[in-house]
Amino acid sequence: MGSVAAEDIEQRELVVVANRLPIEFDEDSGWRPAPGGLVSAMEAVLRDRDATWIGWSGRFEDARRQDVPPPPAGTGNLQLDEVLLTKAEVEGYYEGFSNGAIWPLYHDAIVPPIYHRTQFETYRRVNEKFARRTAQAAPPGAVVWIHDYQLQLVPRMLRMLRPDLRIGFFLHIPFPPAEIFSQLPWRRQILEGLMGSDLIGFQTKDGAVNFLRLVRRFLALRPGGDRVVVDELSGTRTVHVEAFPIGIRATDFAELAASPEVQARAKQIRSDLGDPKVLMLGVDRLDYTKGIDVRIRAVTELLQDEDLDPEETVFVQVATPSRENVEEYQRIREDIELLVSRANGDIGKLGVTPIHYLHQNMPRDELVAMYVAADVMLVTPFRDGMNLVAMEYVACRINEDGALVLSEFTGAANSMHEAWLVNPYDIDGMKRSILDASRTSPEEAHQRMLALRHGVFEHDVERWALDFERQLEGRNAR
Repeated sequence: MGSVAAEDIEQRELVVVANRLPIEFDEDSGWRPAPGGLVSAMEAVLRDRDATWIGWSGRFEDARRQDVPPPPAGTGNLQLDEVLLTKAEVEGYYEGFSNGAIWPLYHDAIVPPIYHRTQFETYRRVNEKFARRTAQAAPPGAVVWIHDYQLQLVPRMLRMLRPDLRIGFFLHIPFPPAEIFSQLPWRRQILEGLMGSDLIGFQTKDGAVNFLRLVRRFLALRPGGDRVVVDELSGTRTVHVEAFPIGIRATDFAELAASPEVQARAKQIRSDLGDPKVLMLGVDRLDYTKGIDVRIRAVTELLQDEDLDPEETVFVQVATPSRENVEEYQRIREDIELLVSRANGDIGKLGVTPIHYLHQNMPRDELVAMYVAADVMLVTPFRDGMNLVAMEYVACRINEDGALVLSEFTGAANSMHEAWLVNPYDIDGMKRSILDASRTSPEEAHQRMLALRHGVFEHDVERWALDFERQLEGRNAR
């Protein structure tokens, strides 16, 4: 842990660099806060401090008609700085290389990554745009915190432009082992890009170890513990590589869950669903990594075999729309909708719908009401960097009840040992755990949830951010 106090950190200039600005345009309401895990996490961090956020607004630089007005210059104490991208750049950099190659590769190649040289060139060019914009906007000696897989080349590019800056990079998704990462044709460029940072953060220790092994193998550097010494023209520089498991602002969720309005809405939700004996819930971004299809199959089989009573059990799956222009996402949506339709057709009766599927964005208060209403939370992705939904559910269980079924392939599973941990590839094992969670005694449920809540509140998002900034600030002295 670095020696910089929290008060000192908050007085320093901070620049956040991410693929998107923390706002989006809505035709009815104009610019509004954007959904997403990164925005939610950083909103809690930036709530009480001055900072600049650099990112793409969602507008296209080359659109013939600018139906979308420019984003505001700031919101509260946060200054917004727009990076302009063309439609072709977004297609190649974001929809192409970032989500067609890097996303599946870093999620254990659940679907085959697609490698196109022209898409990587666009990715490189867009990363250069971000680096140049940051170099222009950052005050002297500022702390620059770069986020996620879309911008992995920016640290090195930015260091070449502005060596006075303190540069941190955090990867919000998993980082794969050498056996998977090595297939990437541009593996060396990605590693060199990340090594432009002073501090590189991963969600788990496994991610940090994987990265250090790859640095040794492909960059011929010799990591010592959690650090790598790099020779540069100006002398040697030390890069630190560590795990910083992210959290949530748990008190916000708990306070909202306790509000009379949310409590009343939770009761109404259960009533609208027929007051089931067991209400199970899944909340995910619509993505093939989330295992929504396998989860639905597991619940369907339990209902078909009457291990769960179809007249006393309801499963609600919320799937937030995501990357709807990408073919793989269109396919998984069609598959899930077909599974739900078949299940309800086979199991349902007049007035009885055991599986409810909602493909829509949901306001936070409505989502929290669903957390409060649900007896069992199913979080079973094939691979996930962390998974904040599991933490949100736990934070909302203010009566210290409820049950969490959690994939062991999430970063959250490293600390949430009291959940019912499952292998999402083992559908029979998942079914047993769902049954156990739904049938657990109130005493066991209380003991497990008490321990889970302690961890979620102890390691919240503010601690994550403060730990990262302390490390970055304290380890840049030459």
